[in-house]
Amino acid sequence: MWLILLLIIAVWVIFSVKDIRLKWISKPTFNYFKCALPELSETEKEAMKAGDTWWDASLFSGKPDWNMWLKSGKPRLSDEEQAFVSNELAELMAMLDESEITARGDLSEETWQFLREKGFFSMIIPKSFGGKEFSAQANSVIVSTIATRSLSAAVTVMVPNSLGPAELLLHFGTQLQQQHWLPKLASGEVLPCFALTSLHAGSDAGGITDHATVCRQEYEGKDVLGLKVTWSKRYITLAPVADVLGLAFKVYDPDNLLSEQVERGITCALIPTSHDGVNQGERHDPMGLAFMNGTTSGKDVFIPLDWVIGGESGVGKGWRMLVSCLSAGRGISLPALSAGTAQLCAKSTSAYTQLRYQFKQPIGQFEGVQSASARIFGLTYSIEAARENTALAVDLKKKPSVITAIAKYHLTEQARVVINDAMDIHGGKAIQKGPLNYLANHYAGMPISITVEGANILTRNLMIFGQGASRCHPFILQEMEAAQMDDPEQGLKVFDKLLVEHIAHSGKNAVKALLNGLTVGRFVRSPVSGDVARYYQKLTWYSQVLSSLSDIAMLKLGGKLKYREMQSARLGDMLSHLYLASCVLKKYEDDGHQCGDLPLLHVAMSYHLSSYSNAMKSFVDNFLPRGFRSIVRRVFFPFGTRSREVSDEQVKALCASVYENHTTRMRISTLCPSQNMPGLEKLESALNLSKKVTSAYHDFLRWQKKQSIKLYAKSLPEQLSEACEAGVISEGDKQLLGEWLQLSDEALSVDVSSAS
Repeated sequence: MWLILLLIIAVWVIFSVKDIRLKWISKPTFNYFKCALPELSETEKEAMKAGDTWWDASLFSGKPDWNMWLKSGKPRLSDEEQAFVSNELAELMAMLDESEITARGDLSEETWQFLREKGFFSMIIPKSFGGKEFSAQANSVIVSTIATRSLSAAVTVMVPNSLGPAELLLHFGTQLQQQHWLPKLASGEVLPCFALTSLHAGSDAGGITDHATVCRQEYEGKDVLGLKVTWSKRYITLAPVADVLGLAFKVYDPDNLLSEQVERGITCALIPTSHDGVNQGERHDPMGLAFMNGTTSGKDVFIPLDWVIGGESGVGKGWRMLVSCLSAGRGISLPALSAGTAQLCAKSTSAYTQLRYQFKQPIGQFEGVQSASARIFGLTYSIEAARENTALAVDLKKKPSVITAIAKYHLTEQARVVINDAMDIHGGKAIQKGPLNYLANHYAGMPISITVEGANILTRNLMIFGQGASRCHPFILQEMEAAQMDDPEQGLKVFDKLLVEHIAHSGKNAVKALLNGLTVGRFVRSPVSGDVARYYQKLTWYSQVLSSLSDIAMLKLGGKLKYREMQSARLGDMLSHLYLASCVLKKYEDDGHQCGDLPLLHVAMSYHLSSYSNAMKSFVDNFLPRGFRSIVRRVFFPFGTRSREVSDEQVKALCASVYENHTTRMRISTLCPSQNMPGLEKLESALNLSKKVTSAYHDFLRWQKKQSIKLYAKSLPEQLSEACEAGVISEGDKQLLGEWLQLSDEALSVDVSSAS
C-alpha cells in the first residue's frame, strides 16, 4: 500500500514541477517526436492544411457530443429546390432510357439541350452569375435520383457540379475569370471538364509529368508573359465534348521570370478547347456506359498567365486548390451515385422477391434470399443516412476531408455489396441486357465509382486514418507543428503544455474505456431513451477505445504508422463505422423516430458495430505482441464487445417490415421513381395488384396442385375458369388473378433479340 502511495506521489511530483517534467518527460519525448516525424512531401503538407474537421473529431476524441450531433441540422431542400425536383428533374427522368443511351453511345441531342437550358450544369454556380446556387443536399438528391435511371446521365450532370472549373473558379478565380467563365458555364454555353490523371499519375497526383515552362511569347499581337504547356491526360470525363479544359500541370521557371524559385509546383489553368494546339483525343469506353470520357493532350501550347486560375498568384497553388475542393467529389457526387444504385436495388429487389415464385411460394420467403435482401435494405438505409449527413456537412460550410474520404470509400463499397446481392437474387433476369433489365448497367458501372476520386484501396489504407490521426486528434497536429518550429526552445515550451494536456486526455479516455468495459457501457449517458439508447452507449465506449488504441499506435510507431497501411486501414475502419453508425442514428431521429424504421436501424447498426468490432480485433491481433493482446482485450473488453453480426431475427423482422409496410419500403427507395422505366414500372404495377390477390392465388395454387394431372395440358386462363367453376375462387378473383398473372409474367420477363 505504501509503495503504491509513494509511486503516485512520485508521478505527481514529476508532472507538477515544470523543471523536472521538462527534463525527464517533455524534452526526451520532444526529441523522440522530432525524430519519429516522417518527412512530408509538399503534396502531403498541402493535404494536411486543406479542409477541416467536423463530427469525426468528436468521435476521435473519445467524447462524442451527441446533443450537438443531433442538433446539427436536418437534411432538407428549399422550396425552390423541391420545385426543381418535382418539375425539371421529373421531366428529365421521363426522357432517360439507359438501354437506348447505351446503344446510342451518348445522350440524345434533346437531352443534352434540356440539361443546358434547365440549369443542370449550374447547380453550384451563384445566382449572381446566372446559376441555380443549390445546396449540396439538392445537388446530391438530383444526382442520386438520376442515377436510379441512368448512370450515364448522372455522371454527365455530376461532373460540372463537382471538382472542376466552376468549383475552382468560385474559390480561387480572379474576379475577371469569374465574370468571364461562370455565366457561360451557368447557361450551358460552355461545357467544362477537368484533366488531372495521366499515364504515370493517378491517385498520386503529385507525380504528374505534365509540365509548363514560364516564357514570353507574342500572343494576339502583344508580347505576353505566359506558359508553354505540354500534357497528355486520360480518363477525363466530358473531355470529348468539353468547350473549356481545366488542366493541372507542374510549372518550371528556369529563367526566373516570376521569381528565383525554378520549380513552382502544381498549377491549374483554364484553356478553351478551341485554342491552338489543344487535342481532344479519342473516347474511352468505360464499362460500356455512354458518358463522355476520353483523352486530351497538347505539346508546347502557349497560354497567357491570365489563364492560370487565380492569375499569377495562382502559380504553384494548384494542389492546395484541388485538395481543398475534394469534398464535392468525395462528399457529394460519389455517395449520390451509390445511394441511387442502392435505392434502385432495394426497390426492385423488394418487389421481385414478392412476385417471383418458386416451389409454390415467393422467393422472399426463403431464408437465404431474406438474408441477402435484409443486407440490401439495411445497407441502403445506411448509405442514405451517410449521403444526407455528409452533404449536410458541406452545406454547413465544412470541408471535412476525413469524413468525405469515409463516405467515398464505404458508400461505394456498400453499394457494391448491394448490387451484387441484387444480381444474385434476380438471377437470370439480371444478366439479360435490354430495356427490361434495370440492374445490368449499374452492375457494370460499379467499378467506376470504386476507382475514381482516389482508388478505394488507397483511400482506405492511406487517407482515412492517415489524415484522421493528425487532423482529428485533439493534440497531434499541434504537437507536430511545435516539433517543427524554427526556435527549438519555444517549440519545447509549446510542446510541454500540449503533452501534459495530451497525457491527461489519453489517461481519462483509457480509464473511461476500462470502466465502460467492466460495465459494458451501461452507465454511459444517452441523448435518447428506449432500445436505441444502447447504441449511443456503445458508440461512446467504442470511441474511447479507438482514441486509446490510436495513441498506442502513434506512440509505438510515430511517423512510421503511415507505412503500416494494413494497421492504419483497420484503425480507419473503426473510425469509419463510428461515423456511419452515427449517421444511421441521426437519420432515425431526423425522420421522426418512426417505429417502422426500427428494423432498418437494427440491421444497419448491427452491421456497423460488428464491423467495428472485427476491425478492432484484427488490429489488436496484428499490431500487438502476443502477450499484450489478451491484456488489451481484458482492459477494454473484459466481457467482449457485446456486438454481433446481424441476427436471424433481425433479418426476418426487416424483410417482414419491408414486404408488409409500404412506408418502410418507400424509406429505402424514396429517390427511385418507377414511372417511364419499363422493367421497374411493370414490377411496381404487378406488386400493387398482388396485395389484392394473394389470398385467392394461394387457394388457387393448392387446388392446382391437387388437380395437376387434369390441368397440365390446359392454359392458365382455362385453369382459372375451372377453379372458378369449382368454387375455389370467385369470378372477381378470376379476373384479378388473370390480370395479375399477366402483369407478373411481363414483369419477370427478359429481353430477347433476333439472331444475327
